[in-house]
Amino acid sequence: MSGSLQDQLLKAGLADADKAKKMAKQKRKETRVARKSRVDVVDENKEAARKAMADKVQRDRELNQALNSKAERKAINAQIKQLIETNKLAKGRGDVGFNFTDGKKVKKVYVNAMEHKQLSAGVLSIVKQGDQHEIVPRQVADKIAERDESRVIAQSVNEDVVLTQEEEDWYKDHQIPDDLMW
Repeated sequence: MSGSLQDQLLKAGLADADKAKKMAKQKRKETRVARKSRVDVVDENKEAARKAMADKVQRDRELNQALNSKAERKAINAQIKQLIETNKLAKGRGDVGFNFTDGKKVKKVYVNAMEHKQLSAGVLSIVKQGDQHEIVPRQVADKIAERDESRVIAQSVNEDVVLTQEEEDWYKDHQIPDDLMW
């Protein structure tokens, strides 16, 4: 199939020779007028193609951003899983129940007395791994919270430190004698 599209349409009988001449004459006239008036002729087909290309680039950019965010979430979940697996304490070996809330549900995990004190004091925390709840040290829970706060379920704040700072502010003008015995 050699020749222009116009020639092919003429040979196939789908176009008129007179119409083809009129169209060519019209196009020449438009280009001549545009040249004389120094006005750029806007080619609608080129504009439509340019717009379609810009839309495609925008769609591709959005798709890549969605894929990157999905891959980033997957990497963060893998990091959290690794942190939990390497630092979790064995659970279910205690006889003291520790109650905590997971959303609107109250859950219970059995720990020994020492772990119960540590959970209450904020030394240990409870984190969520899938449908399971694991006990990890507070530093690990802080690292998990940096990545995804919703995974840290129960983390006590040591209130003694806050009270001590408030008390120090309250009594800052009063000196305590060194030889005071309680």
